[in-house]
Amino acid sequence: MARRRRADSASNQQQAPMTVQRRRSTLRDLQASNPDGDVVAPKVINAAPSLEKAEMYGINDKRSRSSKLLAMAGRIFIETIPQWLAVGAMLGLIFGGCCSNVFALEAIVKVEPDSGTLMTFVQFLFVAVTGYIAQFDRSRPPFFLTPNRVPIRRWIINIVLFFTINILNNHAFSYNISVPMHIILRSGGSITTLAAGYIWGKRFSRIQVIAVTLLTVGVVTAAWSDAQSKNGKADEDIPSFNTGLIILFVAQVLSAIMGLYTEETYKEYGPHWKENLFYSHLLALPLFAPFLPSMNRQLLKLASSAPLALPTLESLQNLPSDVQSKLSRVYLPSQLVYLAMNVLTQYACIRGVNLLAAASSALTVTIVLNVRKLISLLLSIWLFGIDSVLGRWSAHVWYFSRVDCIV
Repeated sequence: MARRRRADSASNQQQAPMTVQRRRSTLRDLQASNPDGDVVAPKVINAAPSLEKAEMYGINDKRSRSSKLLAMAGRIFIETIPQWLAVGAMLGLIFGGCCSNVFALEAIVKVEPDSGTLMTFVQFLFVAVTGYIAQFDRSRPPFFLTPNRVPIRRWIINIVLFFTINILNNHAFSYNISVPMHIILRSGGSITTLAAGYIWGKRFSRIQVIAVTLLTVGVVTAAWSDAQSKNGKADEDIPSFNTGLIILFVAQVLSAIMGLYTEETYKEYGPHWKENLFYSHLLALPLFAPFLPSMNRQLLKLASSAPLALPTLESLQNLPSDVQSKLSRVYLPSQLVYLAMNVLTQYACIRGVNLLAAASSALTVTIVLNVRKLISLLLSIWLFGIDSVLGRWSAHVWYFSRVDCIV
């Protein structure tokens, strides 16, 4: 038995190398042929691109340290150009559109303060029409709209909030609220966003809380100062002014809720801000039906305003007399021109805000808008003037806004 076991073990040891060798040859045959039986050519690996890229990023780079730093700075700049362009576009739309919108808004409100609802309707109609062009899909009758990325039921709350906020903000001009005061009070949206965020379950840093608190103190102080300056006027103006303050406060609370709701929507379904912009304006148009009689009266008043001065037409002396006579009969109501300017600049502003909301948090949007309102406030004071009391407290709000920029 012992001899047989030794013989078996010896034969197994002799067969083991042969088995391993056979397996290795089989693997080589399988790797060298495809299922059709054709021999697969060996893969050639070219390491030149990797070596060039390694040399580009400083590996085995024999240049001086200053040259390496300059090259690295250039690469960083080139790779971040798309991000910088996106940020520049957002800030350009927000600050360019919103700040230039102040001029047209002030020009309308000074002549016809009750035209806030009409301005809101025209803005919504313009954005809905331009948004439909972007959402148009010929292959989807009867409405020819691209498929929704976000359910319509999710936009309903956003639409109602957006409509209510815009109506309240523009309707506040009917209650003895000036444009600078309107800007200052709307700058207090940070505190409502902060409070709504805490209720929503969000947490903020200490510097954010301090900056928003300072800004709120400045806003309240400016509102109190403006109310005191109106004590010398008729007593019936005071209840009207207080009503305007309440309207703007309610609008700020709703705006904070809408900002947080929109942020959660973007987190769940993605930052589809174009879809939000389109549906929040289109589906809100039927809500203007109760205001049609008042909007018709407001439109007639704006259409009967003084013609817009066109000094360039008077300077064209070389034109034929018949052309000059026709140009002299051109009648452009100044308030309707300002209304069109208000709509176009507001559209640019809204696009910028939606771009920013899709790329950042609700508090960041509020802070950027506060800086924009600060610039709008200074433009309003410079272009149209303001009383000394409110102007003095505007400097305080400017300081608090600068603190808010640090956040």
